[in-house]
Amino acid sequence: MRLIPVLTALVVMVVLYFVVAEREALLGFARGPAATDTAETAQTDHSTAEAPADATPVADATPETGIRVLVERSRAQSIGNAVLVRGETRADRQVEVRAETTARVISEPLRKGAFVEKGQLLCQLDIGTREAILVEARARLTEARARVPEAEAMLAEAAARLEEAQINDNAASKLSEGGFASDTRVAQTAALVRAAEAGIKSAEAGLETAQSGIESATAVVAAAQREIDNLTIEAPFSGLLESDTAEIGSLMQPGSLCATVIRLDPIKLVGFVPETELAKIELGAQAGARLATGQEVRGQVSFLSRSSDPTTRTFQVEIAVNNEDLSIRDGQTAEIVITSQGISAHKLPQSALTLNNEGQLGVRTVEPGNIVGFTPVSVVRDTLSGIWVSGLPPEADVIVTGQDFVTAGAPVMPSYKDDQS
Repeated sequence: MRLIPVLTALVVMVVLYFVVAEREALLGFARGPAATDTAETAQTDHSTAEAPADATPVADATPETGIRVLVERSRAQSIGNAVLVRGETRADRQVEVRAETTARVISEPLRKGAFVEKGQLLCQLDIGTREAILVEARARLTEARARVPEAEAMLAEAAARLEEAQINDNAASKLSEGGFASDTRVAQTAALVRAAEAGIKSAEAGLETAQSGIESATAVVAAAQREIDNLTIEAPFSGLLESDTAEIGSLMQPGSLCATVIRLDPIKLVGFVPETELAKIELGAQAGARLATGQEVRGQVSFLSRSSDPTTRTFQVEIAVNNEDLSIRDGQTAEIVITSQGISAHKLPQSALTLNNEGQLGVRTVEPGNIVGFTPVSVVRDTLSGIWVSGLPPEADVIVTGQDFVTAGAPVMPSYKDDQS
């Protein structure tokens, strides 16, 4: 009783197989040879009708004629290349102005955001007793200078005594040779010469001491004057105050912050370039940037680092941008585009790009004999009207429609866009 359902199931499976998998063959067998040819023709037309819109020319393909494809004759053009860098804006100069001495602030504070000129007063400190110290130091310098003529006079007197002693010693020696002077006389004159020489050395030492006193007093005067100069803290360059200056009455210590000054004109755009793009950038190259606010600016490359960041292996690049109206602030995000030397590239529809069996990006071309070829390409720039690629020869017949239905080495029947237009 159970054998009949099993056989029925097997029969149903066989019928379903022929109906689903071998439907065309089954219909052709039922209709005869003529009907089979008609069915194949209808199937081909049906497949063509269901092909994608961009593959409309790909139809009526047979091993003898090849697949129809649409081809564009492309010629290389020279275009400007560019390096895209993401970075930020930075102030051209920034400094924290700090005190170098101890004193109270006696000047009214300037508020942050104010523009200051180079040399403008930022913080004035109390002079205290420093002026009296300077007066005393100058008096000691005058005293030290007065000692120099006295020491020079003593040196001249010692030189005269030495000369006199040498004359007497010479005379005594000659008289002693003729028997007209005793040995005692000669010894006395020699002793006077030695005493005069000692006086010379003492006078020279006194002169050096006087000159050293002048140098020491001069150093004290300079230190006192420097201490007074440090009481006036001025702007080192023209710029904007990023912080309030020190409040009046506050006690400043060496290193205490008086104010922070930044210069925003010109302003710098700072980014980091990968080492693969480094060779494309040169000093003085034109660059543009779009800030996060939508503002677009232009400038020139002013600095290119010669050492890389040890962590990211990238190189710092700086672009100087004019900022007379101070509309660009420090620390804004910027997308920077740096121009480089032009390269030869083809402009093609983006849909022309495809992948080969190895996953390489490229385009399929029509080679002599209407045979399909594949050429790997690199994307140079993407625009609304097309994509620029490099890697193709100066002239190439690129398949722009139907390239996904053919492979390298297959025959095709090309139709050229220029001929259709």
